[in-house]
Amino acid sequence: MLAFGSFFLTSDKHLLVSEIAILALFALSLDLILGYAGIVSLGHAAFLGLGAYVAGLLAKHGAGEPLLGLVAAAAAAALAGFATSFLVLRGADLTRLMVTLGVALVFGEIANQAAWLTGGADGLQGITMGPVLGLFEFDIFGRTAHAYTLVVLFILFLLARRVVHSPFGLSIMAIRDNPLRARAVGVPVNRRLVAIYTMAAAYAGVAGALLAQTTQFVSLDVLEFHRSADLILVLVIGGAGYLYGGLIGAVVFKLLQDAFATLTPQYWLFWIGLILVVLVLVGRERISLHAHGVLGRIFGRLGLPGRRVAPLAGGEPRP
Repeated sequence: MLAFGSFFLTSDKHLLVSEIAILALFALSLDLILGYAGIVSLGHAAFLGLGAYVAGLLAKHGAGEPLLGLVAAAAAAALAGFATSFLVLRGADLTRLMVTLGVALVFGEIANQAAWLTGGADGLQGITMGPVLGLFEFDIFGRTAHAYTLVVLFILFLLARRVVHSPFGLSIMAIRDNPLRARAVGVPVNRRLVAIYTMAAAYAGVAGALLAQTTQFVSLDVLEFHRSADLILVLVIGGAGYLYGGLIGAVVFKLLQDAFATLTPQYWLFWIGLILVVLVLVGRERISLHAHGVLGRIFGRLGLPGRRVAPLAGGEPRP
C-alpha cells in the first residue's frame, strides 16, 4: 500500500521509485540463488544486461509492446541461465565466483564487439516504447514507469514467495544446508539447482527489460561488474535468504545513493561504504533490536500494543 501510495505522494520522485523497484527485482533474483540455494555469484549482471538488450532490440525494431519485451527478455535470460548453470554448479564457492564473473565478462565483451547489433560503446539508441497494454503511454516524468515497475515487481514477488514456500523451495533450502544429506533422502540436487538458477536468471532478465523500457536506452554499463557488486551490497543491507531483504536493501541503498549524491557528488561512495562497515561491525540484529525498542516506546506512549522480542538460540534477543 505504501509503495503504490507513493505514486500520489512523491510526484517528483517517480523515476527514483522506478529505479528502486527495478533494483529490488534484481536483488530478488540474486536472493533466490544466494540466500535460498547457497550459490554465490559475481556475474549476475550478465542476465540483467541480456534482458535489457533483448527488450531494447525488440522495441528498436518495431515490437515496442512492453509486456512482449518482458516475456522475450525472461525467456532469453532463462535460456542463458540454463546453458551456463552446468558450468556454475561445478566446483566450490570460489570456483563459482570465478565462473560467474567470467560469464559476465564474456557477455560484456560480446556486446562490445557486436556494435552492429548492440551499439557497442555508444549504446543501443532509437528505442521507442509503445503504451503498456495499449493504454498507458510512457511519459518524461516517469508516472507510467512508476506504476508499471511496481506492478511487475509485486506479481513476481508473489510468485517467488509461492516458490520458496513450496516443497520445491524447501528442497532448495535443504540442498543449501546439506547437499549430501539432501541427496541421501532422494532430492535430485543438480536438477533442483539448475531449475532455481534458471528462474533467477529469468527474474534478472525481466529487471533488465524494465530498465531498458523505462530509460529507453541500453549501454554496456548494464553488464559491468559494479552492477553485480551493488547487488551484493543490497543483500548485505537487507539480508539474504529473506525475500523482503532484497526489497528493504534496494530502498535503503537507492535512498542513500540519492541523498549522498546530492550532498557530496564526489564522495557518495565513501559514505555508503562507511555505513556498510558500521552495519557489518554492529550487526543488523542489534540495529533491528534498537529500532524495535524505539518503536515499542513510541507505541507505548500512544497506547498501541507492541510486539514481544523472541530470543535467539545463542541468547541474543531478536525481534
